Amino acid sequence: MHHIDIDLIEMTLDVMKYVIGRVSATEHQIGKPKKAEELKAAVGETVTAKGVGGEYAFDLWKKHLATTNVPVDHPRNLAFVPASPTKAAIMFDLITSASSIHGAYWMEGAGGIFCENEAMRWIVSLTGLPEGAFGVFTSGGTAANLSAIVTAREHWRENPEYKREKGLIITSIGAHSSIKAMAKVADVDIIMVDSEEHLTGDALKETIDTLTEHQRKCLFAVVATGGTTNAGIIDDLESIAQVCEEEKLWFHVDAAYGGGALVADSVRHLFNGIDKADSITIDPHKWMFSPYDCGAVIYKNMALAKNAHSQQGSYLEIFKDEGAHGFNPTDYQIQLTRRVRGLPLWFSLATHGTDRYKEAVERGLELAQIAAKLIENHPDLELVREPSLSCVLYRRKGWKPEDYTHWTYENHEKGFALVTPTKWKNGDTYETCSRFCFINPDTTERDIEMILKSMV
Repeated sequence: MHHIDIDLIEMTLDVMKYVIGRVSATEHQIGKPKKAEELKAAVGETVTAKGVGGEYAFDLWKKHLATTNVPVDHPRNLAFVPASPTKAAIMFDLITSASSIHGAYWMEGAGGIFCENEAMRWIVSLTGLPEGAFGVFTSGGTAANLSAIVTAREHWRENPEYKREKGLIITSIGAHSSIKAMAKVADVDIIMVDSEEHLTGDALKETIDTLTEHQRKCLFAVVATGGTTNAGIIDDLESIAQVCEEEKLWFHVDAAYGGGALVADSVRHLFNGIDKADSITIDPHKWMFSPYDCGAVIYKNMALAKNAHSQQGSYLEIFKDEGAHGFNPTDYQIQLTRRVRGLPLWFSLATHGTDRYKEAVERGLELAQIAAKLIENHPDLELVREPSLSCVLYRRKGWKPEDYTHWTYENHEKGFALVTPTKWKNGDTYETCSRFCFINPDTTERDIEMILKSMV
């Protein structure tokens, strides 16, 4: 046993050295993927009857495997919605793992859940939802959206008339792909309003008016978007909320990406109406500088979520007992087993304070405006549309779709940057263009200039 302890200490030191190097480095390489066959040839058999040893396995990771990943926090990773976890959050993610906390029930995870709830209280305060609103951390936006829609559907089905009906939801074509995915999982039908610019209450009402009598009977929820992934567009939440109230529909806002901007004074007004939502999705692992994975679902009425999600089982009864004395996150979303994934966010907020978060988000918004000016002043480039939140869509004049793809792969291959193309509806057709999404406050104007220069 003593021999094992020595090995464990050495391995712990190796891991800590690696982590310290990772969080203290000012410049990282953008890794590039390799085919599975190449990786297999490089590392050989790693899962064997006798094991290959921790030191050897760790060397394989550092030498062959770590370099094939693209760090989401690289300042020139501007694809998809990147992330930029604070160093405090990254370090406390280690504590979270080492603490082995099961975050489903207060009885097992009181300290961790308490910290999560402190962070959640701040997030909920940004939304302006009324007293009694609260939420829980999930694995990401898909799980949060699914938890919200299942809650909405179960509430709708409290009316015996709807018990055997398949529900229907309405969203826009600009909604995140997870809305369609979670509708499939929840087994509800979905209608997409053809509005890639912001969805309005008028467009929603027009769509509702075209429904058949049976469709209208089955319609129970509307999903608006608080910052589309593709272009950062915020639906007209105020007018949508009004239609939902008139039509007695559940109003869900998917603000997985854009929700972080609720902290920014410069754009907070764009989210007016979010305080009327029945449920909201926000991903702290996007614009709240938390490590992957960390989503959140917030409810105006927590009791409705509990009715939908609380699991029953003889071995679970002890957790429901009054002796448990506390909040059980598993009762409010689809997962029973859960990590206390809000813990790194709590530590980061406690370390830095919410003013620093405000500054970091405002910097992302500023970077989008800086990029837009550089594009407008460049003879070979032009904006597809004005930036919204921290997303910038732009085109290289004269380029075909394959030119964007080739450029993306070329920059990725060099380990220089990851900027990917997207499509934007232009009239009746979709055009290919390039897209920036700024999350990392460490991205510089020079980074943007270099990326744009590489297009010419």
